[in-house]
Amino acid sequence: MSQAFTALQSFLLKSSGLSLDRDKQYLVEARLDPVMQQVGLKSLAELVARLEADRSLAKKVTEAMTVNETFFFRDRAPFDGFRDAILAELLNARARTRKIRLWSAACSTGQEPYSLAMILDEEARKLAGWSVDIVASDIADSVLKRAREGVYTHFEAQRGVPMSHLVRYFTKRKDQWAINQNIKARVEFRQQNLMADFSSFGVFDVIFCRNVLIYFAPEQKRNVLARLARALAPDGYLVLGAAESVIGYSTEFRPHDENRVILTRRGRDEVALPRGALC
Repeated sequence: MSQAFTALQSFLLKSSGLSLDRDKQYLVEARLDPVMQQVGLKSLAELVARLEADRSLAKKVTEAMTVNETFFFRDRAPFDGFRDAILAELLNARARTRKIRLWSAACSTGQEPYSLAMILDEEARKLAGWSVDIVASDIADSVLKRAREGVYTHFEAQRGVPMSHLVRYFTKRKDQWAINQNIKARVEFRQQNLMADFSSFGVFDVIFCRNVLIYFAPEQKRNVLARLARALAPDGYLVLGAAESVIGYSTEFRPHDENRVILTRRGRDEVALPRGALC
C-alpha cells in the first residue's frame, strides 16, 4: 500500500469519518481520476500533497469518495414505522405544542426527506393545525443541488415510488419527473458534515441517519451517535439503516417496542442493558 493511499485514508477519516479499507485502492483511483483530471494532477501522490493547503480540492475529494446510493422509501420498513408508530406516538406526546421536527441526515439527492414529506401529506388530516419541519442535510453540495431541484430520471422516480404516488406527487417533464412544489416546500436542505458540530440545528423529535455509519470507523461512530443523542428530544426517535447497530458504540438508545428498525432514547431511570441486548 502506497504512502499516498495511507495519507488519503487518514485525511478521509479526519474530514468525513469515512473508513477506507486497504483493498479499496482501485475504487479510490476510479472515483478520484475525474478530480485529478479536472485540476491537472497526474498522480494520487500529487493530489494528497495538495489536500491540506487547498480547501476546494479537499472538498472535491471528500464529495467524490462519499457514497450517495439512495432511493424513495428505501427498505420500506422505516417509513412504515414512521407512519404507524412514530407519528401516532408523537401526536399524543406533542399534543400541547403541536410541533414536530424531523432531520434526514446524509440525505444525498433528497429521496428520503421527500418520502417523509409524502407520508406527512397523506396524514394531513391528522396533522391539521400542526407545524412539522423537515430539515435535510448532506456533506456534498453537488447532491444537495440535485435534492433542492427535486428532478429525477425515470429510473430514479420509479425506484420505490408506487404509481399512485408518482401521479399524485410528481410532474412529468419529458424523460424526467419533478417533485411537486407542495412537497418540495416541506423540506429545508442544509450542507452539513456529520463529523462537524451540528448543535446549531437544534433539537429534533425524529432523526433519520440511515446507511451512513456503516462507512465510519468505530471511534467516529461513537462520536456521531453521542452527538445525535444530544440532538434528539428525550422521548425522540433515531432511525438507522438495516445493517447498522449501536451495539458497542452507544448506550444512549434502546429498540422501540413495536418496530425494531427504530431506536428510542433511554430514560434516565433505565438500567443499561448488556451490550448484546441492544439492537
